[in-house]
Amino acid sequence: GGLGVGAGGDVKGLSIGGLGVGSGGDLKGINIGGLGAGSGATVKGINIGGLGVGAGNDLKGINIGGLGVGVGSNVSGITIGGLGVGAGEKLSGISIGGLGVGAGEKLKGLVVSLIAAGSPEVKAIAVAPVVGSLNMQGLIIAPAYMKVGYTEKNRKNDGETSEDREGSLKGVSISTFNQVKGNQKGVTIGVVNYTHTIKGVQLGIINIVKENPKGLRVLPIFNTRFGNKKSDQE
Repeated sequence: GGLGVGAGGDVKGLSIGGLGVGSGGDLKGINIGGLGAGSGATVKGINIGGLGVGAGNDLKGINIGGLGVGVGSNVSGITIGGLGVGAGEKLSGISIGGLGVGAGEKLKGLVVSLIAAGSPEVKAIAVAPVVGSLNMQGLIIAPAYMKVGYTEKNRKNDGETSEDREGSLKGVSISTFNQVKGNQKGVTIGVVNYTHTIKGVQLGIINIVKENPKGLRVLPIFNTRFGNKKSDQE
């Protein structure tokens, strides 16, 4: 199609549109749109959009969007977005986003971004300057900042209150600043390492374990869990 290819139902096979390829139902096969390729339902196959690739439901296969790739539900396969890659629910496979990679529920597989990557749950090898999650598992390489957990702010009539949502880290994280608001199970390596509780090791210039007895909460080079938590409280 000189300008585009589309159908109100499903599109299957090899489809090339000068501006775009789209369908109201499923889009399956090899789909190339000068500006974009997408459907209101599920997209499967090899999908290339000059600006973007999108789906109302799931996106599966090899997906390349000049600016971005995004769906309302799940993405699986090899996904590359010039600016970013995003999914409303789960993102799995190999995901590469120029500025960011994110999912509303879970990131899984290999994740690479030039700026940031994050999701409520991360179970991946993640490489990005900034990586954040509530529950993180795997190998994390975040040159600038790795964060687990967050502070939730609530506004009430009498003012604003804040509450920490604690999370967990399982695995290895390498970052300038590893901040775990919750429980660390594994190893963090960085300039500054911080955690509330730990079953593992911190290696860095400044290592902070909030649960440790006084005098052992902030240590240089190395820190881990010292003392018996129950006896410390007594």
